[in-house]
Amino acid sequence: MFVDCHTHLEQHSRDELPAILDRALQVGVSAIIIAGTTVESSRQAVLLAHQYHALLAGVGVHPMDLNGHLSQTDLDTLNDLAGDPMTVVMSEIGLDHMRGAPDHQIQEDAFRSQINIALERHLPIIYHTREATAYTLRLLKEEKAFVVGGAAHYFQGDWHNACQVLDMGFYISLAKPLLRLPDLQEVAKRLPLDRIVLETDAYPQMFKRHRKTWTEPRDIRLVAAKLADLHQVDIDDIERRTTANVRKMLGEQADRLPHDI
Repeated sequence: MFVDCHTHLEQHSRDELPAILDRALQVGVSAIIIAGTTVESSRQAVLLAHQYHALLAGVGVHPMDLNGHLSQTDLDTLNDLAGDPMTVVMSEIGLDHMRGAPDHQIQEDAFRSQINIALERHLPIIYHTREATAYTLRLLKEEKAFVVGGAAHYFQGDWHNACQVLDMGFYISLAKPLLRLPDLQEVAKRLPLDRIVLETDAYPQMFKRHRKTWTEPRDIRLVAAKLADLHQVDIDDIERRTTANVRKMLGEQADRLPHDI
């Protein structure tokens, strides 16, 4: 079965979740990780992971959701959530230097603090970076994030960037941009299959005219099919290898995955 290692399903209406999960299961996606973006959404991710067999939780505060420095209360709450049995990754944390983003020092302090929680709780880190690749990698190295490892979320970088991620011991997480970006496809061809995980980054896409076109965990199979084509292997091989990679990435947390994968 496939694993979608990064979504934001906690942002969907609770009434929609059973159908979303059913559509995912129909195409072989039986484990889905929800990534928190705020303290509250992290709490919701954990609650949903306790409610649904297919769901697991990631906790963290997204750099674009920072309204100031994380308080000690925020950090204590994240630490508690990170210790929950259904929490398997620290995510979505990182750096974002796009125009209008929160103060860079505030982002850096939050990122360092959350990496330290991941280290304390022995959780891999699925990290966000936008227009801040060099800074993000430097900070991950300085804080020794390689001890717990993790993945580069929604990867769209070049080969040099991919090598930096791999050299740090992290996985490359590929999503639907693989379907449309020729440069990313060329990078994906060169990536070893034992260093790739898959995701959809699924969230409510109100900007799309038709509900049926929203990205959902079921779209993992589209990404897997493209990767299989690029590597000239069977999609079943991609399914087997990327799921094995998630298990390795999760380490001691892998026993939280459903027993049928």
